[in-house]
Amino acid sequence: MPSNERDDTNRPDPDALLALAEKDRRGKLTIFLGAAPGVGKTYAMLNRAQRLKREGTDIVAGLVETHERNETSALLDGLEILPRITVSYRGKSLEEFDLDAALARRPSIIIVDELAHSNPEGFRHPKRYQDIEELIAAGIDVWTALNIQHLESLSDLVAQITGVNVRERVPDTVLKRADDVLLVDLPPAELITRLQEGKVYLPASARRAADRFFRLGNLTALRELALRRTADRVDDQMIDYLRQNAIEGPWATGERLLVCIGPDALSEKVVRVASRLASGLNAPWVVVSISRDDRETMDEEGLRRIDETFRLAEKLGAETKRITGNDFVTEILKLARREHATQIVIGSQKRGWLRLPFRTRLADALTREASGIGLHLVTADEKAVAKTPPKRVRLRISSLARPFGIAALSVLPAIAVGTIMDRLVYLPNVSLLFLLAVLCAATYAGFTAAIFAALLSALGYNFFFITPRYNFTIAAPHEVFALFVFIAAAILAGSLASRIREQANMARSRATAMQALYDFARKLSGTADVDEVLWASVTQLQAGIRRNVVLLLPQNDTLDTAAAWPPDTELGVTEIAAARWANERREPAGSGTGTLPNCRFQFRPLTSPHGVVGVCGYEVGDEPLDSNAERMLSAIIDQTATAIDRARLSSESAEQAARLENERYREALLSSISHDLRTPLATITGAVTSLRELGDRMPPESRDDLLQSIEEEGARLTRFVANLLDMTRITAGTLKAKREWVDVGDVVRLATERARKYFPAQAFETGIATDLPLLLGDSVLLEQVLFNLLDNAAKYGGGEPVNIYARKDGRELIISVTDLGKGIPTADLDRIFEKFYRRSKSDGRAPGTGLGLSIARGFIEAMGGRIHAESPAVRKRGTRIVMRFPIEEKPADKGTS
Repeated sequence: MPSNERDDTNRPDPDALLALAEKDRRGKLTIFLGAAPGVGKTYAMLNRAQRLKREGTDIVAGLVETHERNETSALLDGLEILPRITVSYRGKSLEEFDLDAALARRPSIIIVDELAHSNPEGFRHPKRYQDIEELIAAGIDVWTALNIQHLESLSDLVAQITGVNVRERVPDTVLKRADDVLLVDLPPAELITRLQEGKVYLPASARRAADRFFRLGNLTALRELALRRTADRVDDQMIDYLRQNAIEGPWATGERLLVCIGPDALSEKVVRVASRLASGLNAPWVVVSISRDDRETMDEEGLRRIDETFRLAEKLGAETKRITGNDFVTEILKLARREHATQIVIGSQKRGWLRLPFRTRLADALTREASGIGLHLVTADEKAVAKTPPKRVRLRISSLARPFGIAALSVLPAIAVGTIMDRLVYLPNVSLLFLLAVLCAATYAGFTAAIFAALLSALGYNFFFITPRYNFTIAAPHEVFALFVFIAAAILAGSLASRIREQANMARSRATAMQALYDFARKLSGTADVDEVLWASVTQLQAGIRRNVVLLLPQNDTLDTAAAWPPDTELGVTEIAAARWANERREPAGSGTGTLPNCRFQFRPLTSPHGVVGVCGYEVGDEPLDSNAERMLSAIIDQTATAIDRARLSSESAEQAARLENERYREALLSSISHDLRTPLATITGAVTSLRELGDRMPPESRDDLLQSIEEEGARLTRFVANLLDMTRITAGTLKAKREWVDVGDVVRLATERARKYFPAQAFETGIATDLPLLLGDSVLLEQVLFNLLDNAAKYGGGEPVNIYARKDGRELIISVTDLGKGIPTADLDRIFEKFYRRSKSDGRAPGTGLGLSIARGFIEAMGGRIHAESPAVRKRGTRIVMRFPIEEKPADKGTS
């Protein structure tokens, strides 16, 4: 019976499909690969280009090196040739490939010869393969040519075969990412014949090439390398096709290499050998460096060499890792099982005569412990092992001066104290003083000082305290044994003290770095302002890496300097271009990178979960950052990007909240206008219609009533519009209160009379103190406030009298408006001053726009006063609005004489 279940095992590989989709968005790279110059790579490119040109393809010759070969030059006829750019380099005029012109022309296919070529200083990219990568990223197909000896992983092997050190190299990842690799092959004998006939180089250059490079054995070996590498590339393409189409195949997918490196010179060869091995096995590979977690075992030179080896491994397509641990074998095997490694590649040097015979090499320990994992040992060439130059020897001798001096200063007091005490009392254990000296030397200057102190102590103990004294002879045999025991104990104690010192220094250094990062993270978490984040970041970076630092943020399609330390740091045109590249391409640019490497700064993108939020640049100087500074830089950059993103999100959230609040106010305003203005407009419209239709037939009394209604409702509309205009002034911040002396009693009477006209049936009672001082304020605004409060009290007072009181309370003048209506719940006392807030009446919706009290608060605050609402305790009902103004002394009038 057939099954309807879906077979998930035959699905295409998602990673392969994603890689295919990524390639569809980019241009295609076609590499014409040869074993040596002169095999016909450029000829094959141009011959194929002529065929596509006749078919109507838009193909352009961006840069073609014919080397004055007539048959190759003839194939350029009819092809569009992109003009080259002329530059001056070291007193010579050079014609180079114009990358910007190619991007502007944007053909379907462009030919850019000499993939391994190095660009002169000042170009955007130091290598031509990086120019080609930019063309491919722009969606342009590129044809180029490459000789096999220029591959990075084969440079040491080519140098060993041919004796020629190839300077211009191309990372293996360029060949691996190529869409098509076309092998242009020629038998070595025919190539030598072409060379002798002058079809490869000019006669003078041809003779030198034949003597050095173009030998039959060399060309045969290079041809084998080219064939093997092309076959590996064909295997890669076949596997990609099988995975993309879910075709089951017998390809080997389980191989994975783990490559172990150290600070020695052999590590570079280990990485190159591992790259060739991984390419042949079509296997991913991981390069790892292990350091001790209890003490620092590498100097600055070793750390620099590790960083350079890591950069080489990444260029060859490896993944890099750094781990810490004391047991290297256990850590390597643990990582190998975690990474599912099937083979381990490690360097193995010949044991020197100075090595301790009982000390086990790492390769030997791995051989014993590794179970089920293949082990590849890469040995060093004796000819390639560089001898220590005399300068390094002198530097090392000079570096021993300090530990030897500290050892001597530790031992001499021990000898003096021991001599004095030996003359006063008998000391059978005077050697303990020398042991103390060894411990002191180890504590202050490390293991080297401890060794010197142990040797000096042995000599001093023998010379001053062992019979016969004052010579280096030992009479008693047991004294010899005691001396050697003392030396061993001193060295062991000094070693332990030195290790404790190193561990303490390392712990102190790590604690300082962690505390600095913790303080920085806490500082960033406590601020939501972008400017504070930026200045905190640049100061922390400058203190951490001791370089000039600049942060740039995108503003209106430009990249502007947002913060820098020192603040007067200026960026040139090249630095700005590198910063833009880092921001747009999301990759480092500037000094020490493949883009604009001649500028002073290196720029790195500040990448957050929501994209690139800015660029961080630091001045590289003469020396690159060490590993510790590099880790600190990466940590601070990540935290800064997150903090900037969080600050922007917070700002956007506040803006969104403000927009929502404005939308709520807008809806409330429209609702208020549509409801509260409908009634007066309907009344006015009805009255006007009645007057127009009935005219003189209407009794005079009825006509007067209609006219009075029109007048009242028109005044009501006027108040609504006035309230809206007043609220607009308050919100916009354009309200300016006058500063003049006001008689509060007169203002209260004017506001009350105005309210009585609008509410003739409402009773208003006033109480004004006789000793009421003048108020420094705006009489117009104060009258409007009192009228709004009386209007509000008349609407909600339930017909009960409304009381207005004005009195003096200490240094404040108090005005209160009280109604005896339903009152306001305690929880809503502060809300009544919000815009569009209205209390509901018992008979339905409250009248008005809900702006009166909000306008009153704005006017009062503009005059320097305060306003609040109270619920009087009398009769448990009603509302009291209280205004408080500061009392200022009126200056006395100056009389005239």
